[in-house]
Amino acid sequence: MFRISLILLISIFLAFSCSKKNQEVVVSEPTDEEKAIQIYAEGVKALDEGDAFYAAKKFEIVEGLVPQSKWAAKASLMIAYSDYNRNSYSQAIFGLERYINNYPADENVPYAHYLISICYYEQILDEKKDLRPLLKAKEKFEFIMKTYPNTDYATDARFKIDLIIDQLAAKEMSIARYYMKTKKWIPALNRLKTVVEKYDKTVFVEEALHRLVEVYYRLGLIDEAKQAASILGYNYQSGDWYKKSYKVFNKKYKPKKIKKQKKGGLIRKKIKDLFQ
Repeated sequence: MFRISLILLISIFLAFSCSKKNQEVVVSEPTDEEKAIQIYAEGVKALDEGDAFYAAKKFEIVEGLVPQSKWAAKASLMIAYSDYNRNSYSQAIFGLERYINNYPADENVPYAHYLISICYYEQILDEKKDLRPLLKAKEKFEFIMKTYPNTDYATDARFKIDLIIDQLAAKEMSIARYYMKTKKWIPALNRLKTVVEKYDKTVFVEEALHRLVEVYYRLGLIDEAKQAASILGYNYQSGDWYKKSYKVFNKKYKPKKIKKQKKGGLIRKKIKDLFQ
């Protein structure tokens, strides 16, 4: 009887132990957030390996899996960044604006605004192409400087606005030269005045003043031509454009050639080193 009871106790103990072990090896399903973190990491890896299209698909899954979470906001931004990474600028801008609207309180909103401006900026090819990206980039950079003045984004925006202004001045000069070539003097005059009045701190102002002298002179407006020449002379008397303007009034004018001595400098030093 005692032996039967002992066997029964051992059986119950073993059954309990097995049951406990079985409970311990049960693996619970990962939560949606855990899945999202894993898929997000896969997206980052794909982006790092150069597959931006596949990365965007991964980030889209994350945003759908955990909507309105911090991971959804990060994924939304990364979708747009992936599009930017493959030079799909229009899609990237659309995605960034969508991110800003959906997650306005997210800490990365300033970066999203900056990336929109960069999308426009990188579409600027040269002064002869479409003017819209120039103006949109300028507008967005100005917004960044006003809204986030003490950030690195604002510092870079100031620098890029200077480059954009140079491009806008170059655009005006390119059109003015075209009008002059086709002898459309009044439209040329208007473009040149824009450069002088709006872009007077750019490298194009000297040429614009000289071209004004030429156009006024051709139109018979001698006093206006002289006034433009005097402004050019006052500010840039030693420049080549002033010499060309002087020649408009004095056809026989020949600038004196000044023979310059070559200085030592790095080039001569390097040559000297080669002979030692």
